[in-house]
Amino acid sequence: MIERDITAKALSLWKQYPVLTITGPRQSGKTTLVRHVFPEAEYVNLEDPEAHELARRDVKGFLARHPAPAVFDEVQYTPDLLRAIQAEVDATGGVSRYVLTGSHQPALQNAVSQSLAGRTGLLELLPFSIRELAAAGVAKSRDEWLLDGFMPRLYDSGIAPSDLYRDYFLTYVERDVRQLANLRNLSAFETFVRLLAGRVGQLLNAESLSNDTGVPVATVRGWLSLLEASYLIHPLRPYYRNFGKRFVKAPKIYFTEPGLAAYLLGLRTVGQVATHPLAGNLFENLVVAEMLKSRRNRGEADDLHFMRTSNGVEADIVVEEGGQLDLYEVKAAETFRADMAANLEKLSRLVPGVGRRTVVFAGATVGEVRGTRFVRFTEMP
Repeated sequence: MIERDITAKALSLWKQYPVLTITGPRQSGKTTLVRHVFPEAEYVNLEDPEAHELARRDVKGFLARHPAPAVFDEVQYTPDLLRAIQAEVDATGGVSRYVLTGSHQPALQNAVSQSLAGRTGLLELLPFSIRELAAAGVAKSRDEWLLDGFMPRLYDSGIAPSDLYRDYFLTYVERDVRQLANLRNLSAFETFVRLLAGRVGQLLNAESLSNDTGVPVATVRGWLSLLEASYLIHPLRPYYRNFGKRFVKAPKIYFTEPGLAAYLLGLRTVGQVATHPLAGNLFENLVVAEMLKSRRNRGEADDLHFMRTSNGVEADIVVEEGGQLDLYEVKAAETFRADMAANLEKLSRLVPGVGRRTVVFAGATVGEVRGTRFVRFTEMP
């Protein structure tokens, strides 16, 4: 098993709370993680019809059949179970211990906030990171990372990326979308997701997506919320605090799994990646996803943004640290050039409180040049 960086934080929260809740995309490794980290706890999958029916029909009987410590997988479908767990935890003074997992943010988070507030630690598990795979001896080129992606099943079974992402996407549409929303036109929704992949790393324009898919803008916004809720996409929102009208305020869209974005763009071989017009956008998506994973694995809040002026001067990623703004530029180039930091230098003159400046690129780390660090994407801190 490939060790997950989130393990230390999971064990820490397990010591602090009677309940640990781990959410994340389907197939991101939640089940493998909890069964490995908490072997003493009985594992129960609530997508199993028998377990789900018992938890729905007789929740007290369900808990009696599966006493603590226990792992309950996909608990968002059984809100009554969370209320019963709350009662059990309170009645035992926190002695009863549970691990909960789920794949849909709003359903589970709403249920947790209503029933388990103050009683559960919260974590999000995303697919493998480059750091985790490198520690297991996996080494790939830039374009191999972009094409293959990071889903654990790729590294457990050896399945071809195109086969995995085809099955993953079809299963998501047929299974999760039907459960989360009453879609009348699945074909239009599939087209919408593919169009979104064609806009990866670009500013969101709901009106343009509406025109291209033939559905109302309100529907587009609902579909975007659905994709975010099920962890398929991650909107990177702009940082424009008190900077006035000269800064862009629309979000940019990235896929949680870069390999899925590459698949939806029709990429099937490594040789197709470098020549694709969106290769730079896909690389930017990869870097954003890696930074998200790093924060999620430490249990930290989502503090990633971007910044762009109305004149197009941009920092691809902005992180607020200790009252300062750390700025990142992402470049898919493998050759170092000092002028890759030009945008960051311009923003430093426009924006107060800039801290570190970093260019993340596909070449070898070269250290600091004119106050900007140049770091290879596989060596990001």
